Amino acid sequence: MSVLHTPVLLEEVLNWLQIQPGGTYLDATVGTGGHAIEIARRLTTGHLVGMDRDPRALEITRERLGPHERQVTLVHAEFSKIGEVAQNLKLPPLNGVIADLGISSLELDTPERGFSFRWAAPLDMRMNPDSPLTAEEIVNFWPEKELAYLLYKNAEERDSRRIARAIVRARPIRDTEHLATVVAGGRKARGRQRLHPATKTFLALRTAVNREEEELGQFLSRTPATLAQGGRMIVLSYHSLEDRMVKHEFQRLARERTFRVLTKKVVLPGGEEIRNNPRSRSAKMRVAEKVATTESSAPEAWS
Repeated sequence: MSVLHTPVLLEEVLNWLQIQPGGTYLDATVGTGGHAIEIARRLTTGHLVGMDRDPRALEITRERLGPHERQVTLVHAEFSKIGEVAQNLKLPPLNGVIADLGISSLELDTPERGFSFRWAAPLDMRMNPDSPLTAEEIVNFWPEKELAYLLYKNAEERDSRRIARAIVRARPIRDTEHLATVVAGGRKARGRQRLHPATKTFLALRTAVNREEEELGQFLSRTPATLAQGGRMIVLSYHSLEDRMVKHEFQRLARERTFRVLTKKVVLPGGEEIRNNPRSRSAKMRVAEKVATTESSAPEAWS
């Protein structure tokens, strides 16, 4: 089993970053270094900072980026801490920031992390093993009404009430496989489904355990201050709720005329990439560039 994550939209990311050999860049969700290693290869006197909340991922990335260690600094931190990290490292204004919001193959393909319903694994789902909240606590101890609200709010699960009722009746839920079975039994039959019946439930639990909505909101609000004029912010999202947050924040920045949105239409992976890396199929990339406050940039509507 390979723990290396295939970087999504890699060529597009590198093209939009317009990497300067002497520039300063930050990968806010560096994972196992798929994007980072290609950025580092293009630097000479420049510098790359990689952040991640998963210490195991950072160990792998540190080894992979060994040949570029002079150009790279790795930091164990949530990506919402971008402002704090930039300040602590005394970084100059950044030429580019990337955040890939997807779950990494390291996490998804490690059974004991509990992110997948493919195995009977502990109900964990923590990206940072030091975080206090686990999926087991939510699944086995949260009230039914709170559980139903979580499933609907975090994953737009139409059967949230039915699933929550089924989970509460089946408690204690032993592991991820047990949970997936209970969820499948609790959902209303709608004919052939493209996704596994438990997909949205696992998404909702993962986002809650890792505070993903709060983390993304803080990242989006704090990143603009770290960027140089002309610096670019790239975000890759994988479900509609987080893409909507990115889109609306980019639109707000454009209305304030501090940024201009470069991707008027969201960038999607092509057919060949999806065939080679099926996990890229739901990716959406948006790019915004910091402009001088005097520059005029009329707001537009984007898809």
